[in-house]
Amino acid sequence: MEVTQELQLQTRVGGRESNPHKDAIFVTNRVQLPKLEHYKWWLRVSTYTLFLLAGQSAATLLGRLYYDKGGNSKWMATFVQSAGFPILIPLLFFFSPSTNTITTTSINTSIGTPSLCTLAFLYLFLGLLLTGDNMMYSYGLLYLPVSTYSLLCATQLAFNALFSFFLNSQKFTPLILNSLVLLTISASLLAVHADSESTTGIPKVKYVIGFLCTLGASATYSLYLSLVQLSFQKFIKRETFAAVLEMQIYPSFVATCACVVGLFASGESKSLKREMKEYQQGKVSYLMTLIWTAVTWQISSVGLLGLIFEVSSLFSNVISTLALPVVPILAVIFFHDKMHGVKVMALLLAVWGFLSYIYQHYLDDIKSKARKNANESSGALIEVC
Repeated sequence: MEVTQELQLQTRVGGRESNPHKDAIFVTNRVQLPKLEHYKWWLRVSTYTLFLLAGQSAATLLGRLYYDKGGNSKWMATFVQSAGFPILIPLLFFFSPSTNTITTTSINTSIGTPSLCTLAFLYLFLGLLLTGDNMMYSYGLLYLPVSTYSLLCATQLAFNALFSFFLNSQKFTPLILNSLVLLTISASLLAVHADSESTTGIPKVKYVIGFLCTLGASATYSLYLSLVQLSFQKFIKRETFAAVLEMQIYPSFVATCACVVGLFASGESKSLKREMKEYQQGKVSYLMTLIWTAVTWQISSVGLLGLIFEVSSLFSNVISTLALPVVPILAVIFFHDKMHGVKVMALLLAVWGFLSYIYQHYLDDIKSKARKNANESSGALIEVC
């Protein structure tokens, strides 16, 4: 009997003798390591979120400042939204797979190499789509107060849910449907109450154009993100940070080239020198406004790309919407936009719709963590035994 008990105490676990103290340390280390990685993940996500929120808010306000101080070129305002992409090129070299091995968080883990022709067509199509999206945003900023513009941009969540349903197999839930209804009502309130909106004397016809362009830009932006995710699934089949950077840089290059063509074809290039001279804050301020608008859009893009890499394109769109209720408050402070009762109601509905969307993501995250913890616990027990 004693021999049997001694043999039982000396059973091997993974090629070593069982030691209760060492086994406890072994299991604890397996648990602590994922926790440490989880904390690092939250730090990265928080950093990218800060980049996205700060960059998008600053870029929106600078875009409005360009118009308010004498800028009038829609193509120039569109140009700066993509022209800052060269500052991302060093990141592309740094995160290149040849110098750094990056954990692939691919939706489809199989690695495939698409043809050069396929990639060229993909980047060309996305770049032209991005050009149209940026142009519509430029018209929206020109013809709308910043507060109204930002609240209308909140509809991108509704469009994102729609495109994700058809293109990315996104499931509708009661919370998502609630978000769609609230955001639609919020936009409708702004649409029917256009009379006292303009603080710069914009005619109602141009207000309607700005309203429709902003809605179209929100829809196009959501379609763009869904198509990026679909491109990773069907063509690129990998989702490293370098691949996401390529998805940002090459379409931005196409969009920038398209803007240059549009700038000269429309004749606006001839008026840029006069526009610079007549800018209320001077030539230096004119150039700095354009440069910092381009830089802040790229800071926003880095945050957007980081969230796509760490979480998903859907989550990055949700965080992007988080900046929208903040911008109207800043617009009231810096541009003296009116914040009347209808706009406040629209703002509250937009925030409510956003929180409903975030809560759905929170519930999904809890379920995902529960499944992951269950799998890790079972895996640790199997390895110990």
